[in-house]
Amino acid sequence: MTPIAAALIIVAMVVALSVFGPQAQPHRPAHLRRNDPVPARGLLAVARSHRWMRVSLSTASTALLLVAVATIGYPFYTNLLQQRLQARLDRQLQSSEVRAAYVERAVAVGDSLTRIVIPDIRIDAVVVEGTTDSALRAGVGHYADTPLPCEIGNVAIAGHRTTYGRPFHNVDQLHEGSEITLETPIGSCTYRVTRAPFVVSPEAVGVLANTPDEATLTLTTCHPKGSARQRMIVTATLVRSDGPASPAS
Repeated sequence: MTPIAAALIIVAMVVALSVFGPQAQPHRPAHLRRNDPVPARGLLAVARSHRWMRVSLSTASTALLLVAVATIGYPFYTNLLQQRLQARLDRQLQSSEVRAAYVERAVAVGDSLTRIVIPDIRIDAVVVEGTTDSALRAGVGHYADTPLPCEIGNVAIAGHRTTYGRPFHNVDQLHEGSEITLETPIGSCTYRVTRAPFVVSPEAVGVLANTPDEATLTLTTCHPKGSARQRMIVTATLVRSDGPASPAS
């Protein structure tokens, strides 16, 4: 359910509650208030003549109203949580402890691993190690069973598209030639997108397959926005690197 649909439901439910609520009474002109009520027609007449129907409609309206409010509020909550996590992860990424863990290839799941910067769609976020639900509260996570950033092989990173800061919200706007930079505790490197973003099924794990003779990068996110029915994929190839993060020969 999109926020727009949720907002429409809220409006509809407020109207329904006001009309069909258990205490709802028909509006009558002043000169008829002590005489017969103004007759109602259709569903309104049935609802007003059957208390159980008014209560049922009121209960259903309240339930849908709560669902709509939660639909709108949940992204705000996750975005706030992600912002706080990112502030902490940003400090952690610059620490000597994370640098040592990175060199030893022992970064814990949920800890800072690298920073991803994509100028074309204004992404600048810290990527954590791991893609568990708790790790991805940071917004972006590195598939732990793929190579570290800038190394030979297929580095894979997953990101949220509609919640937790929605860092990959606009990855569909990337195009061949767009650049993606990964800044690690020991160096940085830049990849260039090799084809337009494409869509696969969640079962198509082949996109994460290693490339033992080439340094590549794969980004994954849900598709369409607000749904996990498919996956959107971005592939890129290493074009330059500096420092110790350079891929081994």
